[in-house]
Amino acid sequence: MNYDVKNLRLADIGKKRIEWAEQFMPVLRIIRERFSKEKPFKGIRISACLHVTTEAANLMRTLKAGGAKVVLVPSNPLSTQDDVAASLVKDFGISVFAKCGENRQSYYKHLNAGLNQKPNITMDDGADLVSLLHSKRKEYVKYIWGSTEETTTGVIRLRSLAKQGLLKFPVIAVNDAKTKHFFDNRYGTGQSTLDGIIRATNVLLAGKNMVIAGYGWCGRGAAMRANGMGAKVIVTEVDETKAIEAAMDGFEVMPMAEAARIGDIFITLTGDINVLRPEHFRKMKDGAIVCNSGHFDVEIDIPGLKKISKSIMPVREFVMQYTLSNGNRINLLAEGRLINLAAAEGHPASVMDMSFANQSLAAEYIVKNRKKLSKQVYPVPEKIDRLIAALKLKSMGITIDRLTPEQKKYLAAWEMGT
Repeated sequence: MNYDVKNLRLADIGKKRIEWAEQFMPVLRIIRERFSKEKPFKGIRISACLHVTTEAANLMRTLKAGGAKVVLVPSNPLSTQDDVAASLVKDFGISVFAKCGENRQSYYKHLNAGLNQKPNITMDDGADLVSLLHSKRKEYVKYIWGSTEETTTGVIRLRSLAKQGLLKFPVIAVNDAKTKHFFDNRYGTGQSTLDGIIRATNVLLAGKNMVIAGYGWCGRGAAMRANGMGAKVIVTEVDETKAIEAAMDGFEVMPMAEAARIGDIFITLTGDINVLRPEHFRKMKDGAIVCNSGHFDVEIDIPGLKKISKSIMPVREFVMQYTLSNGNRINLLAEGRLINLAAAEGHPASVMDMSFANQSLAAEYIVKNRKKLSKQVYPVPEKIDRLIAALKLKSMGITIDRLTPEQKKYLAAWEMGT
């Protein structure tokens, strides 16, 4: 078995953490039990480009239980949990190519290692594997049956490919499942983003002006949690409808040019480039904290920040302090990478339980329907979405009402009026 991890001696710690996370992933556990019996992936090669966390480890265990030959590579250079990577290799016999803090060259070396096994299915968190398959590794496209995509940013990239007629195989947009983005993006990102900020800085959030750039599901979650911890939330948006929603949710809404003057902590969650730029940095207070919780590290214009700074120095493990020519200090967290994964542990396992249940069942759907699927981006079938929701409710000990025959008939008919 090939692998490249930081230190196999970390495996004992990693195994305990993987098993701890498993306790909070009952839906994935149920799926793994079925996969162990049915072996839907027997003889199938799956390469996954995901954050190497305890939750992803349990997804890899589930795929392997289903008969797959699995390779896991990182979707971010700073999000790998080295003890988890070691345990997957040593305790579970799964090939992992990932090291926390790896440079760009090593990162892409590891991505390519994921493709070297000529996968039939890829799993992405940001579409990096799919991008490589469409650019530098085109010769491996012939082996691909389909792919799944975990995040909003990746789905945007894939839909762009499909729109241009360039997508070379079908993709399931796992991110768009209701049991994914309603919960993972809102509750997972919301809590873990603030967790990352607090771990990196130990700052008190109560009373701070918290600027949330982007009011999608991730932005909603971060705003909700920040508000709950006593922060004064300000939202910046480019979408009129989302701006109205933020205002009606009780938050101040204004352009970033105005928010830059009064914000204490800034979080970007847009999926777009250069949301925070030099014209904003120059207006910020001395000591402003800036971080990103969008997938890629392009939301903050770090090269632009460097150009207007007279000195740069590390002040804490995940904090780089930039001193501008006017003397004001701006504290950039986690190099502009995902703050919740770089400085904390990412989403809680109970949330990722649903996200990775979607990943595993979407992969099974590709296997069963690959001859019917065309080269486009598909939603997760509603049947799968509802099954995951039902399993999650059951694991929580929650029961709900069912429609009576009369109610079903009423909802399906047009004849019955007022």
